[in-house]
Amino acid sequence: MKITLLGTGTSQGVPVIGCTCAVCQSLDYRDKRLRVSVLVQSANQTIVIDTGPDFRQQMLRENINSLDAVILTHSHKDHIAGLDDVRAFNYLQKREMPVYGMPPTLRQVETEFYYAFEENKYPGAPQIQLHAIDEDPFMAAGFHITPLPVMHLKMPVMGFRIGNFSYITDANQIPENTYKKLAGTEILILNALQKESHPSHFTLQEAIEVAQKIGSRQTYFTHISHKMGPHRFIEKELPKSIALAYDGLTFQS
Repeated sequence: MKITLLGTGTSQGVPVIGCTCAVCQSLDYRDKRLRVSVLVQSANQTIVIDTGPDFRQQMLRENINSLDAVILTHSHKDHIAGLDDVRAFNYLQKREMPVYGMPPTLRQVETEFYYAFEENKYPGAPQIQLHAIDEDPFMAAGFHITPLPVMHLKMPVMGFRIGNFSYITDANQIPENTYKKLAGTEILILNALQKESHPSHFTLQEAIEVAQKIGSRQTYFTHISHKMGPHRFIEKELPKSIALAYDGLTFQS
């Protein structure tokens, strides 16, 4: 199974136009972050977790010509705003796009992309097939997926485990039952927004502590704010087996 981090950034703490800080002026490609999304590929199937505002750009960058399903973590705009662009895959594949998410997430999809669900759809509107999930494992495009319930302040969010790979974004609390589901994870992707305290995201130090509790062989931090600082400096502060992720990072699981 091949995992590609399509984006590792966030809309939180976005720099203003004309900013001259070290991150904005950095020439390090690892400091150029699109909104978070993950591509998972087997020999024959491809799924994506979250379709943020940069979805189209990410698919073009990775030369993805086939997509079998979309999995959504939650309904915030920076995780679903690009869903309209599944229409390109509708055209290429001549079929609807299966989209999996919790019922509140799917209701928001129906609201924001109402034109995809009208009885008399406008020609060319995205063709979306909604599938509600809960905390039970489910199958999507041949992948066995285990939901990982976490909390984003007061909002339930789903992380996902596929084999020995686990992905959690937009969280500041992990229930004990979810820790049990994470046992044996080899590769963990976990959100770490910034060093300063935040009401709904793990800070860098909090993420380190969570990662050490889970004990994966390798952890990568994602959903990285502009406020975190340059990649080359932060990576020197991290314990062994923990690293900052970057857009385009690819590994086998």
